[in-house]
Amino acid sequence: MEYKISEKRMENGEWRMKIPYSLFPIPYSTRRGFGLIEVVIGSAVLSVALFGISGFFHTVLKTSGITESAVQGDYLLEEGIEVTKIFRDMNYTSNIKNMSTSTTYYFSWDGTNWATTTTKTIVDDKFERELAFEDVKRDSITKDISDTGVYDPDIKLVTVSVAWWTPVVGTTTRSIQTYIVNLFNN
Repeated sequence: MEYKISEKRMENGEWRMKIPYSLFPIPYSTRRGFGLIEVVIGSAVLSVALFGISGFFHTVLKTSGITESAVQGDYLLEEGIEVTKIFRDMNYTSNIKNMSTSTTYYFSWDGTNWATTTTKTIVDDKFERELAFEDVKRDSITKDISDTGVYDPDIKLVTVSVAWWTPVVGTTTRSIQTYIVNLFNN
């Protein structure tokens, strides 16, 4: 397509040409290659910006993966405490009182009922959840829980721990403790 030039003038070392039916003058430089340099610099700036945005989103995705694992781990901790309460409600003597304090237990689910096992179980191919019991002693005078005193068979200190591994953080372990009391005298 050929343009008809209606006006041509020199301004600051550049030719300004006016083409009919155009509102803006088109700059024309006598310095060859200057437009190419502008394109290269513009491309570099755009590339740096895109890589920066890409890096930001990559960091956000890594962080959201870490957060997702932490939330799942916290829910598994809470579920472990709730399952321990179910054990207590079903039969404190056989499910809690007679559990060894030197053994690490794991939860198992058969689709209908919860149970404990000494075989390590992994939840969702990622989380390892453990259950441990400790005997509780009470002060003989005040009846408060203490490190020394008389063994109380109707209360246990229960610790539920969840551990998982992520490539960014490595292994993360969280634990929660609570006292389980023979509430229903069973």
